Amino acid sequence: MTISAEKEAMILRLYHVERWRCGTIATQLHCHHTTVFRVLKEAGLPRHRPVIRPAEIDQYLPFVQRTLETYPDLTASRLYGMVQERGYKGSSSHFRHMIALHRPRKAAEAFLRLRTLPGEQGQVDWAHFGHIEIGKARRPLMAFVMVLSYSRDIYLRFFLDARMENFLRGHAGAFNAWNGLPRVLLYDNLKSAVLERHGDAIRFHPTLLAFAGHYRFEPRPVAVARGNEKGRVERAIRHIREAFFIARKFKDLDDLNAQAEQWCRNQAADRPCPEDRTMTVRQVFAQEQPMLLPLPTNPYPIEEQIAAKVGKTPYVRFDLNDYSVPHTHVRRTLTVRADLAQVRIFDAATMIASHRRSYDRGQQIEDPRHLKALVAVKREARQHRGLNSLTRAVPACQKLMIHAAERGANIGAITNAMLKLLDLYGATELQAAVEDALQAGASHSRSVHVALERRRIARGAPPPVETRLPEHVRKKDTVVQPHKLDRYDQLTCAGNDDE
Repeated sequence: MTISAEKEAMILRLYHVERWRCGTIATQLHCHHTTVFRVLKEAGLPRHRPVIRPAEIDQYLPFVQRTLETYPDLTASRLYGMVQERGYKGSSSHFRHMIALHRPRKAAEAFLRLRTLPGEQGQVDWAHFGHIEIGKARRPLMAFVMVLSYSRDIYLRFFLDARMENFLRGHAGAFNAWNGLPRVLLYDNLKSAVLERHGDAIRFHPTLLAFAGHYRFEPRPVAVARGNEKGRVERAIRHIREAFFIARKFKDLDDLNAQAEQWCRNQAADRPCPEDRTMTVRQVFAQEQPMLLPLPTNPYPIEEQIAAKVGKTPYVRFDLNDYSVPHTHVRRTLTVRADLAQVRIFDAATMIASHRRSYDRGQQIEDPRHLKALVAVKREARQHRGLNSLTRAVPACQKLMIHAAERGANIGAITNAMLKLLDLYGATELQAAVEDALQAGASHSRSVHVALERRRIARGAPPPVETRLPEHVRKKDTVVQPHKLDRYDQLTCAGNDDE
């Protein structure tokens, strides 16, 4: 592009005198930047370079590098505070950017591909899948996942918590589904497997050790922060989330587990095996199954067992709900044993109650026989209390009740009727009326009532009016037996002796 001599002179002046950049000159003079480069080159004058000023952080970089060599994981915010105390005035964002450039990097770690023999190893883990609402209860939805490392066959079962009993139930379910078990099971350092760990010193959960001894497999925890050592079960959990659980609809936990079992035996088993893409997981598992350890003849007993104290009411609290027991076992400590479907309650070795298990909250699961027996005892107790009160106030009533019992009358009904007559007419009148009825050979409350009315009319007294008073008012005239006061003198003397 040809330009005028005047514009060439302006380019040279702006570049060498005003120190404009070539791009700025091309923009302001409306010409191409290559034209500016050509004019400067043909002029034969040296190109000036921008002056690079030392950055403020440069004088602090040696200190930062020394600090990072000693403490490579020290945060940029802490380093920024340290250099501020030493006079640095720059912004924190620029400082963080520079620290990212100078922080020492760890060398990338290479991993070996881990291969196993058929029937040699399985991997186990829990996975959280949100929550499920059961009545008033909101419970966690936990997935127990076990994978055979050789064939990649998956066992999946959902539970409402990740406690030890469900952990063992998941194991037993996988062993039964495969009709065998691997020789080694890998775990991460979850509390159901490892109680304590210091380096290579590991203290296993005693319940898991007993379970492993029964089925004869070796529990083996992976190294701390080494998720790659059980990557097969981690990938299986990711596959479950993406291929099974997402957009899954189910009515309840049983329905979800039925769908999970069908998925494991069909879609999951028909996927290509990662070790040999020409075969499916089902085909590789058929080769691996004869290599698994055989199951023992007797299954391991898996039950939740707790000691529960019964209060004044005949109920035992277990897993957010109350279960009824016979009233004869109140104020005692009983043993509760529960599986997924049933709750059994024992007094020593004797089972005293059995209920269906509820996963709701705040429910009372009752056996009608327990409540019926309690009501009968309470009714009998009330009858005895009423009869005792009646015979103390009106001694003649004792003979009346004996005659009524001999003829097979309802003692409870007669007692209630006589107590009402006692409240209406008083003890003196009732005593005289009962004696009149006994002399006439009658032993029923109606005969006593007739005698009372006859005596009232003979006296010319008005009919009695029934008044309903609270029990504490009706018992205000109860005779209280006085205690001897010399005991207080003994206490006073004992206190003086202590002084």
